[in-house]
Amino acid sequence: MAQELNPPSPQPSPGGRGGNREKQSITPAIIGGGYAGMAAAAELASRNIPVTVFESAKQLGGRARGVHYSDTQLDNGQHLLLGCYRETLRLIELVGGDVERDFLRLPLQLDLHGHFSLRAPRLPAPLHLLVALLAAQGVNWSERIKAARFMLALRGMRFRLTQDMTVAELLKQHGQDTDLALKLWEPLCIAALNTPMQKASAQVLLNVLRDALNRKRADSDMLLPRIDFTTLLPQRAAEYVERHGGKVHLSCGAESIVPKGSGIEVITTQGTQLFSHVICATSPTVAAELLRPLPALSATVDRIDALEQQPIYTIYLQYPAHVQLPHPMIGLHRGLSQWLFDKGQIAGQRGLLAAVISAEGIHQELSQEELAQKVIAELRREFGIDAIPQWYKVIAEKRATFCCSPDLQRPAQRTAISNLLLAGDYTAGDYPATLEGAVLSGIGCARLCLPGRK
Repeated sequence: MAQELNPPSPQPSPGGRGGNREKQSITPAIIGGGYAGMAAAAELASRNIPVTVFESAKQLGGRARGVHYSDTQLDNGQHLLLGCYRETLRLIELVGGDVERDFLRLPLQLDLHGHFSLRAPRLPAPLHLLVALLAAQGVNWSERIKAARFMLALRGMRFRLTQDMTVAELLKQHGQDTDLALKLWEPLCIAALNTPMQKASAQVLLNVLRDALNRKRADSDMLLPRIDFTTLLPQRAAEYVERHGGKVHLSCGAESIVPKGSGIEVITTQGTQLFSHVICATSPTVAAELLRPLPALSATVDRIDALEQQPIYTIYLQYPAHVQLPHPMIGLHRGLSQWLFDKGQIAGQRGLLAAVISAEGIHQELSQEELAQKVIAELRREFGIDAIPQWYKVIAEKRATFCCSPDLQRPAQRTAISNLLLAGDYTAGDYPATLEGAVLSGIGCARLCLPGRK
C-alpha cells in the first residue's frame, strides 16, 4: 500500500548530553539490503542511531541471498569465507549469530581431484603454509621449492608491489612453472578474485594472501556456511536494526535521490523522505542509474560505468541421499566445474551437490540444459556417480562481480556530495569482490556518517 513515509524518531541514548544531541541530528538511509547495506545498517544501529533501509527485492542479501527451489533451501551462489574475514564474522556475532555453529570450519586445504592436494597442518603462520607447500602432492619437489620461495619472497616484500601487474606476469617473474600455476595459483586466483589470472590484479591477490596466510593460522581457515546467506547476516541485521529503532522496507526500491538543503530526499514507490545521509549500497548498475542525474557525481558514475563484469554460475544437483563427494569441498583440474560443494557434509542436505564455475569462459555459450548435462557427465567420470539427479537448478549471475584488473580505478565510498556515500564490494579498497569487501565498505560508510567524520 503506497503511503507517505514518516521519518524515524531519533532514539535517545542513555546518559548522553551533547553527544546525544549529535546522534539525534543523524537520520541515515541505506538504499540496498545486501551485505554492504546491512553491514552499514548494523554498524549504525550498534551506536543507537536509527536507520532506514530500502530494499527493492522481497528479501535481503543482494548477490549473496537465499533461494528456495523444489522444497530445498539454496543460495544464489556458493560463497566461501576465510578466517581472516574479521569484520564479517564480527557482525554475524553482533547481530545474534554464532560463527562456530553457523559454519563448517576447515583448515586450509586445496584438493584438485586426482591431480593435486595441499593441506595445512595446525602450525603457526606462515610455517603452516610452508610445510603445506613442501608436502603438496601432485607437483614435483622442484616445484614445491619454487612455491615456498615465492611465498617467502612475497613476505619479504610485505606483500606490496612497486607496480601492479597481472597475476600471470607476477608468477612468471618468480619462476612459477605452468603446471604449478595451473594447479595452485590459478585456482586460488579464481576463487579469490573471480578473474582469470591473465587479467587479475596481482596486488589485490597479494592483499588476500597477506591477510589469510601471513598472520594467524586460523586466518586461513575455510568457513562453509551451514545456513543460507540471507539468514546468515542480512536478516539478523534487519532484526537488530529494528530492535534499535530503525526500519527495513522490503519491495521498496529507491527511484531517485535528490539533494535538498543540508539533507537528501529519497523518493520511492511508497513516498518521499528526507534524510541527513544516504548510503547507496546497491549493485553498481543500479547505483550508476541513481547517481547519473547528479552532475556533481559524474566522475563517480564514469568509474562505475568503466567496470568490466564477470559471471558466476552455480549448478545445483539433487542426487539420492547416499551420493556424496570425497570432501565437503573439492576442485577439478582443468574441468568445466571448478569447485564442487557437498551440501550433505556441509549443511545436512544429503545428496545435494553444487558445482561452481567462476569468471568468463566457454560455459557462457551453453544453454542451461547443456551445462547441467555436462556437469552430470563430469561427476560420473570423475567420481563414478551413476545415479541420475532428481532435479537440477542452474543459477547464472552474469554480473556477479567486477573484473579485478591491475591498477583498477574503483569509485571511492566518499563522493563529491559529502552526505551521499557509496558502499559495495566494487568500491575502493584492498579486497576483491568478496563478502568481506562488501562489509568493510558498508562499515566505512557508516562511520563517515558519524559526527566529526568529514
